[in-house]
Amino acid sequence: MITTSPGNASPAPEHLVLEQLAIVARALAQPHRLLLLTILAQGERSVETLASAAGLKLGNTSQHLHRLQRAGLVTSRKDAHRVVYQLSDQAAVAVLAILRQIAERNLAQMSVIAQKYFHERDPLEPVSREELRRRIRKDTVTIIDVRPAEEFAAGHLPGAINVPTKELQRRLSKLPRDKQIIAYCRGPYCLMSYEAVETLRRRGFKAMRLQDGYPEWKAAGFPVKAEHAP
Repeated sequence: MITTSPGNASPAPEHLVLEQLAIVARALAQPHRLLLLTILAQGERSVETLASAAGLKLGNTSQHLHRLQRAGLVTSRKDAHRVVYQLSDQAAVAVLAILRQIAERNLAQMSVIAQKYFHERDPLEPVSREELRRRIRKDTVTIIDVRPAEEFAAGHLPGAINVPTKELQRRLSKLPRDKQIIAYCRGPYCLMSYEAVETLRRRGFKAMRLQDGYPEWKAAGFPVKAEHAP
């Protein structure tokens, strides 16, 4: 129960803390903002590239970003004539993971969506981060990053090859067939890796998905490489 401080009508300290938490919670309570956070978890982006990646109008994207910034979830900087945004704290990746876990465990509709759009597409158990690291050390896999080129440039798994899904078909002949291919993208519910694995298997490749994506790999403290900022 929310109480007031003894002897006066001002809110109790715990109430003030909860009010600040509620600011963050309200900022998260919008699907487009969660999408923008997911994209920013791949690396910093300008407002224009964020709007394009999210399929949103520029004005709407700016409004969502301002709300996220007021909640302390993102920060911005000027880069010449552009405004570039980034996550203010990598803990945001953990928050997204917790929200996902709660939904998976407690919302029936989440199970229906996961089964219909994801598990039916790839019923095989994905490869965990730890298992992928072991296979990398043994040089038994080829890793493909199926995210857009600008996200790959901002950061990727060491040794990964950038093969965006729209380029996969024409680049199949260049992929090795003597190793298993592990595909990853933005996270566990990123459809791009499912589509890539589906395409690869139809063409006779041994392919699997990484259980998570680049943000989770980075948040776990595993090594990453970057080429340049987007």
